[in-house]
Amino acid sequence: MASIATTCSSALIFKSKDSGNIKASMLQYNGFRVSKATPLKAMAASTVSPPKQETDPKKRIVITGMGVVSVFGNDVDTFYDKLLEGQSGITLIDKFDASTFTVRFAGQIRNFSSVGYIDGKNDRRLDDCWRYCLVAGRKALDDANLTQQILETMDRTRIGVLVGSGMGGLTTFSNGVEALIQKGFKKITPFFIPYSITNMGSALLAIDTGLMGPNYSISTACATANYCFYAAANHIRRGEADMMVAGGTEAAVNPTGVGGFIACRALSQRNDNPHKASRPWDQDRDGFVIGEGAGVLIMESLEHATKRGANIVAEYLGGAITCDAHHMTDPRKDGLGISSCITKCLEDAGVSPEEVNYVNCHATSTLAGDLAEVNAIKKIFKYTSEMKMNGTKSMIGHGLGAAGGLEAIACIKAINTGWLHPTINQDNLEPQVDIDTVPNVKKQHEVNVAISNSFGFGGHNSVVAFAPYKH
Repeated sequence: MASIATTCSSALIFKSKDSGNIKASMLQYNGFRVSKATPLKAMAASTVSPPKQETDPKKRIVITGMGVVSVFGNDVDTFYDKLLEGQSGITLIDKFDASTFTVRFAGQIRNFSSVGYIDGKNDRRLDDCWRYCLVAGRKALDDANLTQQILETMDRTRIGVLVGSGMGGLTTFSNGVEALIQKGFKKITPFFIPYSITNMGSALLAIDTGLMGPNYSISTACATANYCFYAAANHIRRGEADMMVAGGTEAAVNPTGVGGFIACRALSQRNDNPHKASRPWDQDRDGFVIGEGAGVLIMESLEHATKRGANIVAEYLGGAITCDAHHMTDPRKDGLGISSCITKCLEDAGVSPEEVNYVNCHATSTLAGDLAEVNAIKKIFKYTSEMKMNGTKSMIGHGLGAAGGLEAIACIKAINTGWLHPTINQDNLEPQVDIDTVPNVKKQHEVNVAISNSFGFGGHNSVVAFAPYKH
């Protein structure tokens, strides 16, 4: 939910309309009745019969590789180790002169290297958004033991790429507009259009690797990466692909990106203490912190993964997407868009609410968004004593279109390691947040089923579910 997502608080320049008096409970909404005499641990609105997980190996989706570009570097294990340590990657911006900006900090990537993945000539031309995409995508393929030599022995018409971006090549676009205004149209680079449009990450990765399957991008603001996972899984389930390279990429830490979100009044202004700025669910939060990076998964049918002897790190159980149909940036007060999305995700995954014991929350550190998400979670999961939830953005900021990709990797690493990273800066928790947020220190936790939430401007909601792979 955009609202929840990159959300501006209600102080935003757009006036929010009344969401209406919605009295019906989620149970009434879905036409399902529960007897008061039957205590249930948790109940999703439309779970009428016991859910059934997919058993067809052609339709079961497994994760066989992960690739990351982040404020903590380009290695998945290092990325998660830093999260477990509770380290903040939020620092003062030095990518451009931000001295006159009212927000001067971000989850800015430093010392990025594409050596071994992008040749020098292209590296100099490319927007960072596509550099991050290419490196994360290639590293995910490497992690899945899909070197170029191995890929050339496979049917590459059945391997697709779906890496989305919320904003595309924003630096390229900004520079092109500046050239037009200052010097005229003849000074616009021929790469202006190709490196600005959001589909170019998927296209460049396919050109680089020869993958000829389904290829496009999705752009649903900060819900982008989860939308890509959901769509990629459906291509495999429908038999249109055996494998998909899917995720999100973003590079909006530039004057246009930072200035634009300042104009929305969406960002924290804690310039004197950037490490403390991103504080989901804390009463002293004052907005989100912009971040950047890329997170990419190799999603594969179980049948295909088994045949090639792939190392399976987790299983994608299902997902869902919905729309608030309410406001450009503010969340619905009743949380209906989010709660229905969680319900639909559980149905698609074939799991009941009581099986879920970990939520990687969207948790952007905005006033309205954080609580709207928690309220929606509590609608679906009635008893949460065994539930844990955390906010990755407390340490790396909000990666916008890349956020869901980075957080999916955090979910899978939690499944693999048995450790949940903390939500840092939990000093003064909102009283209505009574679910364990893993405050400030990591916790050991055996994940049964994890869901990862991502919401974006426009009211776009997305939820995906992961679990340990079981034969």
